[in-house]
Amino acid sequence: MPREFYDRPAIEVAPELLGCVLWHQSSDGLVAVELTEVEAYMGAIDSASHSYRGQTRRNAVMFGPPGHAYVYFTYGMHFCVNLVCQPAGIATAVLLRAGRIVAGEELARSRRPSSRRDTDLASGPARLCQALGIDMAQNGVDVCPVGSELLVTSTTDSYDNKICQGPRVGISSATDLPWRYWIDGDPTVSAYRAHVPRRRKPVTPSPR
Repeated sequence: MPREFYDRPAIEVAPELLGCVLWHQSSDGLVAVELTEVEAYMGAIDSASHSYRGQTRRNAVMFGPPGHAYVYFTYGMHFCVNLVCQPAGIATAVLLRAGRIVAGEELARSRRPSSRRDTDLASGPARLCQALGIDMAQNGVDVCPVGSELLVTSTTDSYDNKICQGPRVGISSATDLPWRYWIDGDPTVSAYRAHVPRRRKPVTPSPR
């Protein structure tokens, strides 16, 4: 995919990534997924974005040029991968939420032994990274050049009439924005659950 593809707002790039293939060539071998679910994060205008409050060491890649992978570590155990959009300094990105394994299934299975079904191998952003062997070593990798270890290629299939749009998953702010995109009916897509704010437990006054 040419760099110009990513040099646009994430909400424009995101739906066009559906059906594209993400390839990771590691020392263990090659695994690829056809993308079925993504989410756009729009930086300074999006309170759910990692870049909403400005640049930090963690999110620095988001502020760089488009067409690079932004990988982050979450919950002390999982990695998630995003593709950076727009020119340097405008930090928007697309989170890759789910995909269907199209190459390297045996290797993906060895990385995801708990998956009971093929559709579970890369269903969810953490599972996707596990199946493809993506971790912080891929943070900042340029996904545009031919021969890159992490590469995105376009698809010949057309999903235009199957693309759905709705609220994002697993966030606690900007929950109403319809910036999640998915291929309708695909079994790898996340089940949507609306965010439920945590209620504070009532404090019982101590006796005096």
